[in-house]
Amino acid sequence: MHGGERRGPGGTGRGERPTDVAQPADGTGPAGEARPADGAQPADRDAPAAGERHPAIGRRRIALSVLLAMAAIGGMYLLVPAVAGLGHTWGRLRHGAPSWLALAAVLELLSIGGYAALFGSVIGRGDTRIGWRASLQIPLAGIAALRLLATGGAGGFAVTVWALSRSGMPSRTIGSRIVTKLVIQYAVYMAALVACGIGLWLGLFPGGGPFALTVLPAIAGLTVIVVVLSLAALPGDPATATLPGRLTRWLPSAAATLRSGVRSALRLVARPPSPGLLAALADWGFDVAVLWCSFRAFSADPEIAVVVMGYFLGTLAGLLPLPGGIGGIEGGMIGAFIAFGVAPGQAVVAVLAYRAISFWLPTLPGIAGYLRLRVTVRGWERAEAERGGAIARLAGS
Repeated sequence: MHGGERRGPGGTGRGERPTDVAQPADGTGPAGEARPADGAQPADRDAPAAGERHPAIGRRRIALSVLLAMAAIGGMYLLVPAVAGLGHTWGRLRHGAPSWLALAAVLELLSIGGYAALFGSVIGRGDTRIGWRASLQIPLAGIAALRLLATGGAGGFAVTVWALSRSGMPSRTIGSRIVTKLVIQYAVYMAALVACGIGLWLGLFPGGGPFALTVLPAIAGLTVIVVVLSLAALPGDPATATLPGRLTRWLPSAAATLRSGVRSALRLVARPPSPGLLAALADWGFDVAVLWCSFRAFSADPEIAVVVMGYFLGTLAGLLPLPGGIGGIEGGMIGAFIAFGVAPGQAVVAVLAYRAISFWLPTLPGIAGYLRLRVTVRGWERAEAERGGAIARLAGS
């Protein structure tokens, strides 16, 4: 899956821990006001302890992950033709139509822009530190972690949490906003599975497809939608009397974070034109268009609904603990397209071309974004140290 708005219970300052449990859990006040600017921030921000390790990616780990990714790609280059007998098809990668591949590259950049806009409009809304630069740097760094670390998506999440915590955002606000972003982002994913799956099965969209790849994913998507919507009705104080002590402390906070995140997502989507929803549509839509252009580059023309279903079914393999999903996503997409009746050779060459663009084009800017993010974080820390020093001098005068 590709990369939430998290409104945490409100405190009066950025790093202040919430004290009024009746306030929304997304960092806004009772009327939905944004958290105050940095100047209103108290000196005792909710900063990590001095010796605490943060889930940032070190340069050595980036280099190691790049080498692992290159080794995996090299292995695929040698193994796929030998196993599948597709040496001729593999050679066709050099003969794709340059105009379609160039268009695919442009569309991938637009998809990255949509992802950054989703981050800024949902996670960074009303926050003076998460401006457009940070809203670009944090998602890019997350993309690099997602592509290069064999963590099934956890690497991008860890980098995001690390950066937001360093910005001074309270931990519960981070959690709530991440939930909101994920709800908005994957609402598009699940809605596409439902619409295209049912449409293909009933013949509303051309292309057809087997029951297992149309109706079953649609049912799964609809189930996820219902379950997520039900989280908005979680009780504010779930019964915990019979649970172990650790769960008794953790469950109420987790329930409040999920509830506030889902409710915030519903509020944002209900406000036309809903920048977050439009950004999520751009994120997914442009990336699907990259796959379609990759088919066109090799003179294949599968139906749009088939491309959409193959894309979303294949990306489920991104949950596997492989660097960037290398191997898993390709196999998932190719298998899905073959099941939909796409010629095996066309499916292989189009998916591999798509993955070459969608993997490497965001990865290199992602690494640069991570390095720039470290500079931004150091700037936040210097500003906080100067502010703390000024407060101490005023208190001592």
